[in-house]
Amino acid sequence: MGSLWSKIGLSALLLFFIVALGWVGYRMFTNELGTKVRTIIYVPKTIDSSIEFWEVMKQGVATAAKEFGADVHMVGTDTELDVDKQIQLLEQAIQEKPDAIILAATDYYRLVPIAEQIKAAGITLITVDSGLNGGVSESFIATDNYEAGRKAGQELIKNIHSDDQVAIINFVQGSATAIEREKGVRDALSQNGVNHVHDTLYSNGSSRKAYQLTIDLLKNQPQLKGIIGLNEPSTLGAGLAIMDMGLKSKVKLVGFDNSSSEVQLLEKEIMLGTVIQKPFTMGYLAVKTALEVVSGNKVDPIMDTGSEFITKENMYTSENEKLMFPFIE
Repeated sequence: MGSLWSKIGLSALLLFFIVALGWVGYRMFTNELGTKVRTIIYVPKTIDSSIEFWEVMKQGVATAAKEFGADVHMVGTDTELDVDKQIQLLEQAIQEKPDAIILAATDYYRLVPIAEQIKAAGITLITVDSGLNGGVSESFIATDNYEAGRKAGQELIKNIHSDDQVAIINFVQGSATAIEREKGVRDALSQNGVNHVHDTLYSNGSSRKAYQLTIDLLKNQPQLKGIIGLNEPSTLGAGLAIMDMGLKSKVKLVGFDNSSSEVQLLEKEIMLGTVIQKPFTMGYLAVKTALEVVSGNKVDPIMDTGSEFITKENMYTSENEKLMFPFIE
C-alpha cells in the first residue's frame, strides 16, 4: 500500500513539473518574462525635419532602441511653439500605457501637470534637452544650458568692447532651455562690464522670423556690435540677415548648434563660432536610461552631455569633426 502511495506521489510531482515547465515556456514565448520588449514613446519638441538638432537626436534614439531591443515610436508637433498640442499628445500617450515616455518639454511650467499624470499612471518619465519645473522626471539628460550660455557670452566678449551694444535672439519663451541659456549669456556679459543688452527677441524656433527680426534690429539699431542666437533657427536667421546686409565686419555673431547651413556661416566668417551640443548622445542615453529605470535600476537624476565652442579654425580637428558632422539619414 505504501509503495502505491509513493508511486501516486511521484506521478503527481512529475505532472506538476511538466505543467510548470509548459507555463514558463508559454510566458517566454509571449514575451511575458525576461525577454519582454519594452515600449517607449519619444516626444521631442518638434518633428520639423528641417531642424537638424532634432534629426540627430532621433538617430540617437533609434540607435539605442535597436541596440537594446526596445520598441520606440515618436510623436510630436509641427513647431516647438505648440505647447497645447504637445500636452494633447502626451494625454494620448498615457492611454497607450507604454513602459516609458521620453519628453523634450516645450514649456518649463505648463507641462508639469501632464508629467505628474504620466508618473501617476505608473509610466517611467525621462526628460531630454528641456526639463520641467520641480524635476518631475526620473532623469533629465541635457546640455548644462546655463554654462553653455555663459560660454557663448564669453566668446562674444573677446570680440567686442565693453560699451558696445548687444542683442539676444532667443527661441521659445518659457522653454527651460531658452531661460537657462539666456541667463548664462546675460551673466557672462554683465560680469565683464557689457551692460548695453537690448530686450530679448524671440524667433519662436523659426529661422524666417529670426531673419526678419534681425533685419529690423540692424536697421533700427545701427550701433549694434554683437548678436547671440540661442538655437539653430535663431542663429541661422540672424546670420543670413547679417550676410544680406553686408555687415559681417561690423556685427559679430555667436550661435548655437551645428546645422549644415551654420557650417557655411562659419566658413564665410559671418559667425565667430557656435556652441554645439550632443543631441545624438542625448537621444541614446534617454532610451538607455529609460530601460534601466523600467528594469528597477537606479539612475542619475541629472546627466550633462556637455558642449563645445567651435570656430572656423577648430571645426575640422578630428574630435570636433565628429561632433560637427554626425551621420544624418
